[in-house]
Amino acid sequence: MPGFFFPHNNMTELNGKEDCKLAEGKIHKKKQKAFGADLKNYLKCMVPHIESGIKTSNSRNVMLSAEEVLQWSQSLEKLLASQSGQGVFREFLKSEFSEENIEFWLACEDYKKTKSDHLHGKAERIYEEFVQSDAIKQINIDYQMREATAKRAQDPTHTSFDEAQKTVYILMERDSYPRFLKSKAYLNLLNQLQTNTSK
Repeated sequence: MPGFFFPHNNMTELNGKEDCKLAEGKIHKKKQKAFGADLKNYLKCMVPHIESGIKTSNSRNVMLSAEEVLQWSQSLEKLLASQSGQGVFREFLKSEFSEENIEFWLACEDYKKTKSDHLHGKAERIYEEFVQSDAIKQINIDYQMREATAKRAQDPTHTSFDEAQKTVYILMERDSYPRFLKSKAYLNLLNQLQTNTSK
C-alpha cells in the first residue's frame, strides 16, 4: 500500500480490473499515479477495522485510539512498540519500496526470543533473506558490517544480528520515520480517529 495522496484531478480513474490488482498488492513501481487511490482504499478498509477492534496474533482485541496514533509521533520506538503502528508503518515503507527495513527489524526481534536449539536455522534464514549480497530483501548496510554479520550468523548467538539491526533502526529513524509522520497515510489516519472521538 503506497503512502502518498495525489490531488484528485491528477488521479487517473481506475476500472474494476485495476482496483482488483491494487487490492491484491500487485502494483508495479511504474503505476505510482494509482498510489493515491490505493492509499484511500487502504484507509477506508483500515478505519472500520480499527474502530471495531483488530485481532492481534495472540487473539486479544485491540482498539486503536487517536491517543495511541498520536503517541507514534513521539518516537520510532513507540511506533514499533504498537502492533498497529508496525502495520501502518510497514505499509508506508512499501510505498517507498523499503519495507525490507521493518521486516528485518521484526525478524531480529523475533530471533532474540528464539530458543537456543532453533537459533541456527533462524540465523540462516535471516542471513539469506536480508544480509547476503544477493538477498531478495537486502538491507542497506556497508560491506564490513555485512561480512561481520555473516561471520556471527555462522556461529549464532542471540546477539548475532544486533549491530545490523541497530544500523537499520537508525536508518529508519533518521530517514523514513520523519517522512512517515508528514505523510498523508499517518495524518489522515490520525485525523479520522480524532474526528470519530469528537463525535
